[in-house]
Amino acid sequence: MYIVPIAWLYVALMMSVAEATNSNGTVLGAVITFLLYGALPVGLILYFMGSPGRRRAIKARESAERDAAGAPSVQPDTGGLPPGDPVTPVRKEP
Repeated sequence: MYIVPIAWLYVALMMSVAEATNSNGTVLGAVITFLLYGALPVGLILYFMGSPGRRRAIKARESAERDAAGAPSVQPDTGGLPPGDPVTPVRKEP
């Protein structure tokens, strides 16, 4: 799963080295190149890829807290509507 981000960081690092060692390049340009082409995009992608795992961890933690508190595992109906009749009334035709 991490092979593509590692490869992209390697490419960005090589671009930075080429920038720093070029006769017209600077070390500051190399650092900016690495940050803007490498670290920032890879960080964003890894953050977005980790969202489902974080969501699962939050739900598991909330479930564990609910179970530890002794609350019922089934939530009550909070729809706000009154309960309906179990049998539908039959009307006579006028």
